[in-house]
Amino acid sequence: MPSPRPLGNITRGTTNPNRLRRCDRWLIATHRDVLTKGGPPHLVDLGHGASGVTTVEWADRVRAVRPDVHVTGLEIDPERVATAQAWARPGVDFALGGFEVPLPARRRARVVRAFNVLRQYDESEVEVPWRTMVDRLDERGILVDGTCDELGRLGSWVTLDADGPRTLTLSWRLRDLDASRPPSVVAERLPKALIHRNVPGEPVHDLLALVDDAWRRSSPFAPYGARQQAVAALGDVATQVPVIGGADRWRLGELTVPWSLVAPRGGPLAQRW
Repeated sequence: MPSPRPLGNITRGTTNPNRLRRCDRWLIATHRDVLTKGGPPHLVDLGHGASGVTTVEWADRVRAVRPDVHVTGLEIDPERVATAQAWARPGVDFALGGFEVPLPARRRARVVRAFNVLRQYDESEVEVPWRTMVDRLDERGILVDGTCDELGRLGSWVTLDADGPRTLTLSWRLRDLDASRPPSVVAERLPKALIHRNVPGEPVHDLLALVDDAWRRSSPFAPYGARQQAVAALGDVATQVPVIGGADRWRLGELTVPWSLVAPRGGPLAQRW
């Protein structure tokens, strides 16, 4: 009997080495318990693209804290799956699959990382894949749905668990920011659930305006370097709205906030499930 068709649509499939390093670094630092507690974790790189490089890089990074990790790269395009086999090695494999997250022996995923996948869908199509992927997580599992530029220097991601969206993280290469390119430039790389909501009256628009304003007010720190300016600016933001994490993340160009702060007004994504 033929296998069911994978859930989803074939997307552009572009990828680059080191493109997802910022999210990987953040995940290991802020969700170490998810990776290190419980039985051997199975991670899924959903939509790895034309190459298996980001899947292998993720496995190498996570092994620093969890040597027995297994990572599966999934693609909906059979040609990409075939090409990625050249990257397979012990603890890293590649298979055909989509949002249904098929794993052998009915295993469940500890983390599903879906980057630059849902960005190519309509906003109205986000909730069903989110719920489908979350249903394939184990009891400790999380889903990370994100978007980044081609070199991974600018991006953002939403973290979800069985109860729905938890957080939004914004990420910048700080030295790329200046007066003409303020932090709100990340709006072009918001996840699909938010990218069309960067308009007056929506919470994510208010957050980006707040961050831009704090960045401008922190300009006296610029001579000391972009990291010092970021610590000052994001520390200012943290006095005005809930922020998760502190200066150790800000100096790396990361800001994480609760989903409730940025959730779209109205609709199924307005709150946790």
